[in-house]
Amino acid sequence: MRMKRRAHDTVLFDLGAVLVDWNPRYLYRDQFDGNDAAMEHFLTEVCAPDWIRAMDAGKPVRQAIAERSRLFPAYAGLIAMWDTHWETMLRDAIHETVDILSELRSRGTRLFALTNWSAENFPIAFRRFDFFRWFEDIVVSGEVGLIKPDPRIYRLAIDRCRLKPSRTVFIDDNADNVAAGSDAGLHSIRFTDAGRLRADLQTLGLL
Repeated sequence: MRMKRRAHDTVLFDLGAVLVDWNPRYLYRDQFDGNDAAMEHFLTEVCAPDWIRAMDAGKPVRQAIAERSRLFPAYAGLIAMWDTHWETMLRDAIHETVDILSELRSRGTRLFALTNWSAENFPIAFRRFDFFRWFEDIVVSGEVGLIKPDPRIYRLAIDRCRLKPSRTVFIDDNADNVAAGSDAGLHSIRFTDAGRLRADLQTLGLL
């Protein structure tokens, strides 16, 4: 008897907060002597999300730091640490999700990644985490000059990785990125925790 073909045979993963634990608070909490309010002000107003996104979209890190330091000279030393101490922000793998990735790999699932990440810092993570090599390809926003949820980066990933959107599951922790993935025709799942993800993938017949 011929086995029924799975409706989905490919998974496209986000990396940060799904497979690896990255957070600038790991670096800056000590710099603010445990003053969380001051740290949060710094991460909201100085090393702000839009500033980080510019680097993820391809702006050179040192250029971004120089520009920000001119705007906030009192914080120049702390801003510079974004380059010199970036690896401190990168903690361990999220092992429960890596276990799921391993199971998908053992079942012959095609595996790819689409990540918002600075092109300059991504090699640090690639060297640290061996499971990054399990992906057939990783589309890095800083390398291609596009960033999620821009629809163009999804089209690029689909073309470059030769994905069939209707057969591809996209996993990301950011709601806007998930919505953009759905708009691109991918079966998109918002990641909240490994247990929920496992249940979702079981429902789809991938685990």
